Amino acid sequence: MPSFLVVAFFVLLCLGLNNLPALGDAGGGNEYSFVYSGFGGATGASLVLDGTATVTREGVLKLTNDEQANLKGHAFHPTPVQFRDSSSSSSPNNGTAAVRSFSATFVFAIISASTYWSSDGMAFVVSPGKDLSGASSAQYLGLLNSTSDGPGAAASNHVLAVELDTVMNVEFQDIDNNHVGVDVNTLSSVHSRAAAFYDDDTEGGGGGAWKNLTLSSGDAMQVWIDYDGEAKQLNVTLAPIATRGVKPSRPLLSNVTDLSAVLAAQASYVGFSAATGPIPSQHCVLAWSFAVDGPAPPIDFSKVPKLPDDTAGRREALVRELEIALPVAAFVLVLATCVTVVLLVRRHLTYAELREDWEVEFGPHRFAYRELFRATDGFKSKHLLGAGGFGKVFKGVLSKSGTEVAVKRVSHDSTQGLREFISEVVSIGHLRHRNLVQLLGYCRRKGELLLVYDYMPNGSLDKHLHGEDGKPLLEWAQRFQIVKDVASGLFYLHEKWEQVVVHRDVKASNVLLDGGMVAHLGDFGLARLYDHGADLQTTHVVGTTGYMAPELSRTGKASPLTDVFAFGTFLLEVTCGRRPVVDTVRHGRKMLVDRVLEYWRRGSIEETVDSRLRGDYNLDEARMVLTLGLMCSHPFPAERPTMRQVMQYLDGDAPLPELTPAGISLLSLMQSQTSFDQSALQYPWSGTSMGTMTSGISVGR
Repeated sequence: MPSFLVVAFFVLLCLGLNNLPALGDAGGGNEYSFVYSGFGGATGASLVLDGTATVTREGVLKLTNDEQANLKGHAFHPTPVQFRDSSSSSSPNNGTAAVRSFSATFVFAIISASTYWSSDGMAFVVSPGKDLSGASSAQYLGLLNSTSDGPGAAASNHVLAVELDTVMNVEFQDIDNNHVGVDVNTLSSVHSRAAAFYDDDTEGGGGGAWKNLTLSSGDAMQVWIDYDGEAKQLNVTLAPIATRGVKPSRPLLSNVTDLSAVLAAQASYVGFSAATGPIPSQHCVLAWSFAVDGPAPPIDFSKVPKLPDDTAGRREALVRELEIALPVAAFVLVLATCVTVVLLVRRHLTYAELREDWEVEFGPHRFAYRELFRATDGFKSKHLLGAGGFGKVFKGVLSKSGTEVAVKRVSHDSTQGLREFISEVVSIGHLRHRNLVQLLGYCRRKGELLLVYDYMPNGSLDKHLHGEDGKPLLEWAQRFQIVKDVASGLFYLHEKWEQVVVHRDVKASNVLLDGGMVAHLGDFGLARLYDHGADLQTTHVVGTTGYMAPELSRTGKASPLTDVFAFGTFLLEVTCGRRPVVDTVRHGRKMLVDRVLEYWRRGSIEETVDSRLRGDYNLDEARMVLTLGLMCSHPFPAERPTMRQVMQYLDGDAPLPELTPAGISLLSLMQSQTSFDQSALQYPWSGTSMGTMTSGISVGR
């Protein structure tokens, strides 16, 4: 071959390799590295994408977009990385081999559709596989779900993540709604700090001044992740893009984490995961580099793409649509004006919505009626999940994201307090807890309100308890965990959120079960919110017979303790497998709490446990739940425990107080007639007459 051809071939080969991420040998202790200074062309095409992840024409990796809520997207480097040190004296396959040092850096930006809120966040991920299709969106960041993040499952995940979280989730012990955290096998961070950086260019003690950063500001920022395999130390550093690759001298957070038990013995994949909740947000990666046994290669900032200009993009898309639509519309109008008018009128009547100026501030939570109509196939009966006093619920699938949702159609009077009701709906939509059904948004149309929730594939708890729709019998361990799940959700509503939320309709049919049989308290149509330290100002009595506290018939004033009463009835229903109220021709109305109370007086309360369990249950747990149910069902609010105390009892962090006979004398009852009406004294502790209260129950607390 002539020499000039050899030279030409060599030059072309080098030029071709320069357009691909740099790769080294993953084994033999040699450096493994790659760098993406933007994701355009063949570089971006080599990534493994799923969900809503895509690479724009400008070379920006978009994990999610702002076109819809509750999305998730993933992007992985195609070649796995061997993190185990094969030269270690320990066998690389016995789970104890040392983890090699590695380093990563990337440039990202989070752009929210809302001025004040963003959801939910993104993460750099080291995972044993690239398929995260089973993960959930919203607070799970597209990385895990309620089952894989649950008790006992975390150790098998073999996942390391550095999260950039823009929502505070109490269930994961988040420190705020703007933090960076290190997650090991679970989304409860082992270490986290509020987003900030040390500015070396300013005067300040200890290596520069501390400056806060807002992750969802829409500004590009750079993250450095460095793991020292020998010292087992993980450092995470954050800085604005203005530093152009110059890492601050001090990391944002530093944590000693032994990854030898975390990263799988086989090779793992590195990449990104992101998810949105009710507020659409874009999670973008502009550049990325990675290396094992050495620093991550520097990013060429001259090649880093600019952030997408949404305004210009939408204008360009609108122009393209008009270029196509206008000629077609003109043609149709000329040939069939009358037909077009009829179709437009019918279309308007089918999809017409009610919108007012004040609803603009709630925009991120609003769904288009057309989208919900199509998601439920026109609200056909085959998609009906259930019906109740507040409307029908349909299963739907959102066309853009493929997310399964439950859509409730509620009738309303648009002339009375609708703005205040919508305001509360949106406020409740900000509740974030693993044991609450997530309200995703709403839509108004004519005389109805449509509420959109997470879909729960296993349906409502009452169907399982009472053998409806062919649901299987729940084992005791499942029932006990469901009780703890609902208690955790109520505790969050009463004490852990920024306002007090009184649910006002706690019952088995409002407890929904997801695919992993995790319980979620739902249906907040009657819920009311008020500030901590204040009183709820309402006298409108609502609720379900058998679950309503006796004081509601006297004052109509709901409180967290009226929720506790309903929860007590719920505890008895779950344990006994019986409905709270049964109407019979022979015996009239029979209350479940009366039955359990009678057996308690006999000293055989365990005989009320669901007979279908055939004795296959934890006797101590069952007695504790039944006794706690009676405590919560006490006719006097002050004698009921709070949900904080209930959680302590269920978790075994505090002993259950003894339930003792008597303690309430006839004299004290007569003296309290001015504050307690006859129905409150008779139900449910007194049987049928006031005199029997002298042999009632008091709770030692």
